[in-house]
Parts: sequence; C-alpha cells; structure tokens
Amino acid sequence: MGALKQDKGRLELDPENAEQGLAQLVLTLVELIRQLVERHAMRRVEGGSLTDEEIEKLGTALMNLEMKMEELREIFDLDEEDLNINLGPLGNLM
Repeated sequence: MGALKQDKGRLELDPENAEQGLAQLVLTLVELIRQLVERHAMRRVEGGSLTDEEIEKLGTALMNLEMKMEELREIFDLDEEDLNINLGPLGNLM
C-alpha cells in the first residue's frame, strides 16, 4: 500500500515500491473491467437473452474471477480500497 500516490489529481509511482504500485494500477484496471463485465452480464440476464446454462456458466466465471482478484490482492497486500483511485471532480473510480 502507498506505492501509488495521488498528488493534485495525478498518480505518481513510488520508485522504491514500483512493483507494488504497478500491481495496484493493473489490479485497479482489472477490477474496473470485471465490474463492467458483471454489470453487462446482469443486464443480459435481466433482459432474458441468456439460456439457463449460459447464466450458470457466466455466474461461475464471474465468481472465479472475483476469487482470483481476492487472491491477487492478498499476494500484493492490497485492500479493495487500494484499488479505488480518486479521479478528482469525476469522483472515485469504483
């Protein structure tokens, strides 16, 4: 934690913790994409455009991805809050 600093709306990578900061940035992007995919999947489920088998497969895939994200956060000692970057006037990323 703390490898990725925010200063006046810009992200700055701490050179002493570059690996940690890079992991934080990459996992933040992966988490954002995961949440977008999950929301899109829910819209498709609610819209009735998926079969029961497709819904089951999608649910399993999303659960597996979420578990992998938890595992990676543990490996890099990151909390969910560490992946939520403040975008200034736009608010928080997630």
